[in-house]
Order: sequence, then C-alpha cells, then structure tokens
Amino acid sequence: MRIDIVTLFPEMFAGPFGHSIIKRARENNLLDINVVNPRDFTYDKHRIVDDYPFGGGSGMVMKPEPFFRAVESIVSEANIEKRRVILMCPGGSRFDQQKCKQLAEYEQLVFICGHYEGIDARVGQFLADEAISIGDYVLTGGELPAMVIVDSVARMLPGVLGSNDSAKHDSFYNGLLEYPQYTRPREYAGYEVPEILLSGDHAKIERWRRKQSLQNTLVRRPDLLDKVELSTDDKKLLDEIIAQLAGG
Repeated sequence: MRIDIVTLFPEMFAGPFGHSIIKRARENNLLDINVVNPRDFTYDKHRIVDDYPFGGGSGMVMKPEPFFRAVESIVSEANIEKRRVILMCPGGSRFDQQKCKQLAEYEQLVFICGHYEGIDARVGQFLADEAISIGDYVLTGGELPAMVIVDSVARMLPGVLGSNDSAKHDSFYNGLLEYPQYTRPREYAGYEVPEILLSGDHAKIERWRRKQSLQNTLVRRPDLLDKVELSTDDKKLLDEIIAQLAGG
C-alpha cells in the first residue's frame, strides 16, 4: 500500500514511522509512506499557506490552492486508481475498526492534515473523498490522527504482523474486546496464569477465550454487544457470565 500525507510538519512523522512494525513494513516494501509539505506547492516567494477567514473571526485558515496542487501532484505521480483521499477533521465521521478494514482495501491513501483554525471548506467539499475524526475532541492539527489511522490500517495489511491471524484477535476486529493474554513465568508474586491455558485442550482454551472476550466486552463496553451478531453458544456464555457476576 502507498500512503501519502500532506502536512505542514513532515518532521513529525519521522519518529513514529521509523520504528517497530511500521519500519519493518516499509523495509519489506509492504508499505510506502511519503510525506509532502503543501508549502512546496505555493507560488509566492514567502510560501504562504494561510490567510484571514472571510466574514471575520479569530485565527487563520489554510488556503485551498496548496492542498489541491499537492494532492493533484501525488495522484498524477502515483497513477493508482484504487485510492482514497481523506481529510483529517474533528467534524468527520468517527474512525473505528470497521472503517480501518475498509481503508485497508485501497491501494493508496492520501491524508490531508489541517492546522491553525482549519482548512478552506472547498478542500473537504471538492478534493477529499471523506473526512475522518478519531474522536470527539480537538487537537492542534491532523498529524496525530493521521498517524493513528496509518498505524491501525498497516496492521490489516498481509505480512505486516508476520502472522496473518494476529490482527484477527485484536479488540474490535470482530466487534468484541480481546481476551486476556499471559506468558511466562507461570506464577509471579503469587499471581498465577489460569490453569486452563496450561491444559493443552485447545477446544476448552478457545471456549475460555471467547467467554473472557464476551465478559470483558460486557463489563467495559456493553454498547458493543448490540452491534455484533452473537451465536447461540455466545448467548449461553453470556448467560453464564451474567449469573457469575450476579453471584449465582
């Protein structure tokens, strides 16, 4: 997958994308990340990218021309048809695992990162395919949200995590929170690993994990249970969990 990020602060991306899983994915040519500065697409000698808002108001608004020119240059250079142009915006649709899966199906993602008081509305109306937010709060710019989405989408790409099944056990992948994980030592400071995980009975282990996943979701995020299709076995496990939590 190719990812292009249009931002006034390219240097912000060097650290997050230069380590760990993302770094390996880039080295293995599974992920191609390019960062573009819209100042390089201005025509005035001062490379101005913002101006006062029409109608008055505080702060500065980023001009449309540098972003249109930057994205048009990226699209022309890459020549990829299966592409999505995304504006990072607090007023966009909220990012979740389902949206992550959808974005992972594209061959190219182009992120537009605003700053200051935002970007001229024509960028969102006529250049971006959609606007996305990572939550109901406001940050100083779109750079951090773009990093979050790139990291999340990268995990969905074949080969990035090593095992193609790894991402499928993440929280939210199938609508539920993840079950708890344990490793050595078997006992630490009097705290022991659940005995069933040492039994070697894979069927019982899978049932235990499913039950733990359902319980974590019920306790921490019960709203998710209304959005996921539960099997007959899942419903039986939920009944057991509710009875146990009630002391029955």
